[in-house]
This record gives sequence, structure tokens and C-alpha cells, in this order.
Amino acid sequence: MNWTDERVEKLKKLWSEGLSASQIAAQLGGVSRNAVIGKVHRLALPGRAKAGGNATAARAPKRTTSAPRAPNYASRMTTRTVARPQGATMLKEEIEIDVMEEMEYRPASNVVVPISRRLGLTELTERTCKWPVGDPLKDDFHFCGCESPDSSPYCTYHQRLAYQPVNDRRRAAARAN
Repeated sequence: MNWTDERVEKLKKLWSEGLSASQIAAQLGGVSRNAVIGKVHRLALPGRAKAGGNATAARAPKRTTSAPRAPNYASRMTTRTVARPQGATMLKEEIEIDVMEEMEYRPASNVVVPISRRLGLTELTERTCKWPVGDPLKDDFHFCGCESPDSSPYCTYHQRLAYQPVNDRRRAAARAN
């Protein structure tokens, strides 16, 4: 397939009207969608016109999203100018990014750790905390044994450790890696 001057002009006209590469290939005839895309890149044609604006306005600004926010991070939106390739040229565009700033971490000072009753497996009941403490292969292994509310297997303190919201678990796992 030869790209005659007439076919190249028709390609440029259809491209500027916003037709897709498939639509242009169908109108030109005897040429594939990939051949149209290749020619557009070789000609370094600008992005297609779209309803409601020019090629750069047609692209939605990219926003970086981060993992769920930790309570010890502050977030603010900022605008940054970046260059991106469009064919053989570099275009500048402004994008909004979410900037995370680390804040000082202060652990809670009012945490009360309950005193374990140090029960063995045979001493546990429906109403005692079954939180394991220590290495099961060692002699000093035991269970918390404190009073557990309702039908929970753990006391109030160990419930908070065992049943963390999904976001907190993901954040803790990310910090560990």
C-alpha cells in the first residue's frame, strides 16, 4: 500500500476531525488500522480533536492515588507541570497530585494492658480470653484468661488487636515490608 499525497491529506483531515484509526482505515480502504496509527505517528500528528476541547484538554488530568490514608499522615492537593510525549513532541500539562506529608507519630499514652490470668488450655471456659501468649513449645506458654464479653473468644483488649479494620492491616503490612 502506497501513501500518496492525496491519501495522506485525507488521513490528516479525518484525523483532525476526531475519527478513530479504524474509521479512517475503512474510509481510505486497502489499509489496516495499525497502518493508519503508524502513519499518524510518523507524521507526528497532534492528538485528535474531541467534542468539547482540544487534544490536551480532552485528556483528564491524572491523579495519583495512594493507599488508604494513615492517621499520622497529612494530605494536600498540589498542581505540578509535567512533560509527556505526544508523538515526536513533548507536551507540557498541569496535573493534580495528592502529596502525603508525614506527621510526627505519638503513641497513645493511656493504653492499659490487662494483667493476664495465665491459664492453661484445660482451664479455659466460654467466658475466658483465649489469646495465646508465648511459644506453644515452651513451658511458660499460656492464654490470657481475662473475662471475655458476650460470646467473643477474646477480652476487650485482645479484641482490638485481633479485629483490626482492613485498612489498618494493609497499612501495617506495608510498613513491615
